[in-house]
Order: sequence, then C-alpha cells, then structure tokens
Amino acid sequence: MIRKALGVVLVAAFGTVLAQQIRADGSSTVYPITQAVAEEFTARNPGVKVTVAFSGTGGGFKKFCRGETDIQDASRPIKKEELEACEKNGVRFVELPVAYDALTLIVHPQNTWATCLKTGEIKAIWEPNSRVRTWRDVRPSWPNERIQLFGAGTDSGTFDYFTEAIMGKVGAIRKDYQPTEDDNVTIRGVAGNRYALGFLGVAYYEENKDKVKALAVDNGKGCVLPTRENVLNGTYQPLSRPLFIYVNLKSLERKEVQDFVNFYLSPQARRAIRSTGYIELPAEAYRIGQELVKRRKAGSFFMDLPPATPLSKFVEELKKELR
Repeated sequence: MIRKALGVVLVAAFGTVLAQQIRADGSSTVYPITQAVAEEFTARNPGVKVTVAFSGTGGGFKKFCRGETDIQDASRPIKKEELEACEKNGVRFVELPVAYDALTLIVHPQNTWATCLKTGEIKAIWEPNSRVRTWRDVRPSWPNERIQLFGAGTDSGTFDYFTEAIMGKVGAIRKDYQPTEDDNVTIRGVAGNRYALGFLGVAYYEENKDKVKALAVDNGKGCVLPTRENVLNGTYQPLSRPLFIYVNLKSLERKEVQDFVNFYLSPQARRAIRSTGYIELPAEAYRIGQELVKRRKAGSFFMDLPPATPLSKFVEELKKELR
C-alpha cells in the first residue's frame, strides 16, 4: 500500500525502539515496493527497523553517494556523474533490478474524449516551447479547454525517463507544468481537474483507479494500455522501464542489511511487489540478483541502458552481469 504521508516512514514491528536500523531513500516510484517489502521483512524480524523515504531518484543518489543511506531506490539507472560522486566518496554498491514499471499517462475520469495518445502527440504536448495549450490543439475534435499538466520533478528518475523516452533528451520538457517528487500530488491534481493530464508510475494509478483514468499509448502499432500483460509481452512502449535498488557494499557487511536485501530478492517478497501494482521480473532475474549480492559484484551494468528496452532483452542483459 502506498503511504499518503510525505517524508520518512518508519517501519517497525509493534512500535518498539529497535537497535538495528536500515536506511532507504530515493525514488517515489520504487518507494511503494521497498515500503511493502520492509513491512513484510520487519514482521519477520522485529529486531530491525527500516526507514523508507522518497526524495526522488536524483535527490536520493546525492545522499547515497555521500554514504548517508544503505539502500537507494531508483527508477532509472545511475548516471555517470552520480557514479563519479560515489567513487569520489569511496561508496561502492551492488546494482539490483527489482521490478518493471509501466509509466502511465492519467486523465480525469470525466475526460471522455481522450482514450489513447500517439507518442508524437505526447511529445507535442510536453516538449520545450510546446504550442499545445488546449485539448483542441492536440486533435481538432477535442474540447477547446486548457490542459492542466502535472508530472515528475527534476530530481525524479521518472522525469529523466519520460523526457528521454518521449523527447529523446533527458530534461527536455515545457516549463509550465506542476512538477513534484510526490506522485500523490499528481494524483490529486488530475483528480481535481476535468481537463488535466499527468504522468507517473503505474502503482500510483492502480491504487487510485477510482479517481483517475489511464490512457493507452500508440507507438505506431496501435493503442496499448499500461497493463502487466502488455509490459511482459513488450507491447507497451516506450514507457516500460526497469526499477532498481542500489546497495552500499559497506552496509552489506551488516547482517541486518544482508538479510533484508536477500529477502527483497526472495520468493517470499514477490507478494509484496505484486501488492504495489508493479510487474515482477522473471524468477531468474532475482536469482541472478542474489548471486550478485553473494559475489559482492560492484558497479553499474545498466547505466547506458536505452529507453524502451523490452523486458526479455533486459533479462538477457542481466545474465551478462555474472560473466
């Protein structure tokens, strides 16, 4: 379940003051997964406290590369400059994919005209210096009403992925939209305006289906909705993407961190991942992750992963990590 509260969420069994603590921060997209896994883990391990926060993928990497957190949630691979910051501070890590996301475009339930957008139309709406102001500017038959836009802020991995996948350049976006690192703000904004449009991770849509409506995306092969099936079969493009956690190798020397990460990658944690609405990776991917942790295999293998990489190809790339 996605928490509505901002800031740090303390996950501790029975509210007890506990000695062992694990600190996680980063992506608001990955936050629900780590939060759900943490709840399952602490129910089994009441002697451990897991704190989970979301300051955005970019904001989280700043803390992680200063050695302030044990686990970094990320909705995109680490960037070169972030990797350099970690190296400068002596922070080495294991990079672990944990799920797949269908980045989702949402509108108000009373929006009866838009059910599907072509990728070219999405680009026209969101690109820098866009001339699109109203829905009629997208298609002549649509209402002559201004589109109120909501989406991820610049510290968000969702922002980076969306702009690269749609505009072809990270950070390329119009300025007159409501940015936020908290996806609940986007939900409230779109739910409160019949003519609004926003983008966020699929889990936030799944939890708020009664408040917002998802649009299908046409990448040239017809309209495809952001469903589990369409992510798994590779047809929801270009907005399907892998989600990651990064684990500080020094933190892995602590038994509670190693136990938590191993649990995160175990079959027992799949229920928690499913409960968020995200898409599980194939079992083989988690087994590879466990082996990477066991070997303490440091570094990034996905830093240059292109947008819209299908899940099947992603798993093939993951296998190469063990070579």
